[in-house]
Amino acid sequence: MLTRLLFFAGLVLFAQGLHAAPIPANYIVVVSQSTNADEGWRQVVDALAQQHNAQVVTFSRRPSEALTQLKEVFPKYTCFVAQPQEATREFVAEVHQLTRHLDDDPYTDTHWGILTGHSAQATLKHAQPVPSLAIHKVASGTELALECCEEGLCYDELIQHKLLQKKKGDDAAEVRGPGDTTAALVQSLNDYEADLFVTSGHATERNWQIGFRYLNGYFRSDDGKLFGLDTKDVRHDVDSQNPKVYMAVGNCLMGHIDSKDAMALAWMKSAGVRQMIGYTVVTWYGYGGWGCLDYFVEQPGRYSFSEGFLANHHALLHRLQREDLSKGDRRGLEYDRDVVAFYGDPAWEARMAPGLQRFEQTLTESDGVFTLSIKPLQGESSFGTVNNNGSQRGGRPFVQFLNHRIGAATVVEGADLNPVITDDFILVPRPETCDPNRTYKVVFRAKSL
Repeated sequence: MLTRLLFFAGLVLFAQGLHAAPIPANYIVVVSQSTNADEGWRQVVDALAQQHNAQVVTFSRRPSEALTQLKEVFPKYTCFVAQPQEATREFVAEVHQLTRHLDDDPYTDTHWGILTGHSAQATLKHAQPVPSLAIHKVASGTELALECCEEGLCYDELIQHKLLQKKKGDDAAEVRGPGDTTAALVQSLNDYEADLFVTSGHATERNWQIGFRYLNGYFRSDDGKLFGLDTKDVRHDVDSQNPKVYMAVGNCLMGHIDSKDAMALAWMKSAGVRQMIGYTVVTWYGYGGWGCLDYFVEQPGRYSFSEGFLANHHALLHRLQREDLSKGDRRGLEYDRDVVAFYGDPAWEARMAPGLQRFEQTLTESDGVFTLSIKPLQGESSFGTVNNNGSQRGGRPFVQFLNHRIGAATVVEGADLNPVITDDFILVPRPETCDPNRTYKVVFRAKSL
């Protein structure tokens, strides 16, 4: 891995009309020259840059033109500001590829996000400061691990009338829900004010089919407006402005912005979504979407939403390095590699409220010696799959992000665990079996940068 400085002293970058100064290179805003020249979108860029004391890099035609500057600066966060017509699936793929090439390892080198919206005005509020989000309430159109949530509602897309409900302080319980869940799901956004919303099932850029194995309604979008349409053709408008995050973990095309009518833009404008993940293509393999639940929801409080997305992508790239992969698995992982979009400011923090953990994960540092400790908390099942709903669930490696970048590392203890140590994270493959009496440790030496 190339050694990079977190602070590139004296670097001066110029963006049209923006005063540049030698400032810490922790956050970079990347934007096209045409978008930066637009008065409304320039306000978005300026607000984001001011909030994060960020440098601005412009490009003429493609974001990959920013590679040289990104290599020099090596920022922790990179936000790509894009108008809707720019934020295509090709743009998303290029951002994935670009952010893996800041150094010579195969992993993503910066926490990235694409900040876009239905209009400059709608996007501006997402570029302005807002308090971090602790996720207490979850609503979902598919089953998830409610035992890891403080409270929540899961309307099952596979079994009609099945509703999993968890109230604060209680265990999750199955109750009878409505046969048509359209109005209930809209209400979970408008009135219940869920902090996290999760969906799967059939979808296009214009709609989400709520039921998968039974007749149900739809969520649809029209020029930035999100609404539900139930089986009786009754419309239920979504108007939910509390800040939230959205995981379209299994939906086809939910993350594909093909016009200003795209669902993604409506989620951000009508439903208060400040960060979301979604596929820009028809889903198939599922690793890139469903696996985000393994990190973000099923390890509550350990990762921010941005970190959970990146951890799962690190896991995908790590799995691609395996020599024993079947042709089908390799094809599936390569299919998923560049097609899941992350929309929103990557530095904004949304975390699950602290909850049930299967294992304790801690990192300590003393005089250049780092110790990652993983202690089982649930006996022999501590490393098992938490929830099987979806595709390619479970088996994810342990991922620990570092507080600062480091140089080349020398492993002192735990080489048998086959750790991967990069400049800003540690990845440890999950053992096939768990010894409940063992604390798994990786000890290494490295210089901080």
